[in-house]
Amino acid sequence: MIDPQLANKVVLITGANHGIGAATARALAAQGAKVFITYYRVPHRYSEAELQAALDAGVGGDALYCALQQNTADALVADIQARGGVAAARETDLSDPANIPLLFDRCEAELGPVDVLVNNHTHCVLETFDPARVTDRESGVRLLTAPVIDAHFAINVRAYALLMAEYVQRYLKRNARSGRIINLSTDAAHAHEGNVSYAASKHAIESYSRSAAAEVGKYGITVNIVAPGPIQTGYITPETEAHIAAGTPLGRVGEPEDVADVVVFLASEQARWLTGQLLYVGGGWRMGQ
Repeated sequence: MIDPQLANKVVLITGANHGIGAATARALAAQGAKVFITYYRVPHRYSEAELQAALDAGVGGDALYCALQQNTADALVADIQARGGVAAARETDLSDPANIPLLFDRCEAELGPVDVLVNNHTHCVLETFDPARVTDRESGVRLLTAPVIDAHFAINVRAYALLMAEYVQRYLKRNARSGRIINLSTDAAHAHEGNVSYAASKHAIESYSRSAAAEVGKYGITVNIVAPGPIQTGYITPETEAHIAAGTPLGRVGEPEDVADVVVFLASEQARWLTGQLLYVGGGWRMGQ
């Protein structure tokens, strides 16, 4: 039996009120880690009745994804605790740099110093260079604008970088000897037509991650990247799901737990000699760039 040696490790995971983040929190807690969950409920255009209808129907699409994004982490924390695990949560807007040290302070006060940092939160608004791609549908594609570009980079890039920097500084201050940083990207980071700012921000995350791996390895910290393929976190419609499954060698759309298990591995002792790497986790949907 493999022991990942995660018992009593403190894990800070962002964007964990639903989807991949929530699955990862459960998976790490099942290995005995103490999990601190942060999340942010973004503004949306749906009424409460529309969100509830989407939840009741359970059919993938923009409304269901927005509904799941509006979860607090209360039910997730309660579920982990009911299974004998340790978890705490705090809603935090990571677009504000001032909130990052406060988040670490809160985690340290409730669970202890952070051993494993999992950056999973994301911001995604569909944007394009091509006017012909602009659409009016509910999750439509818009032309690039400065505010939306800035939001992608503030949330997806700057926050990831500052979270890593805060982690490293606190790690060194307490003379820790083994650490893990795991950053979530996407298998479409190199190019994504109709989603260009999101893709660019994810590619920047990968660059920051590799730079960090090169710089902080001497301190015993590994830094790795997980790039999921299409994962059913609520946004994939039945029609798109069928298309993805047909084009995936393993014959289905991914589930959040598929990614969570890879994150657990990267956090584990078994991944001690792995750093600066990007793992595509998509059932073969995209086998490399």
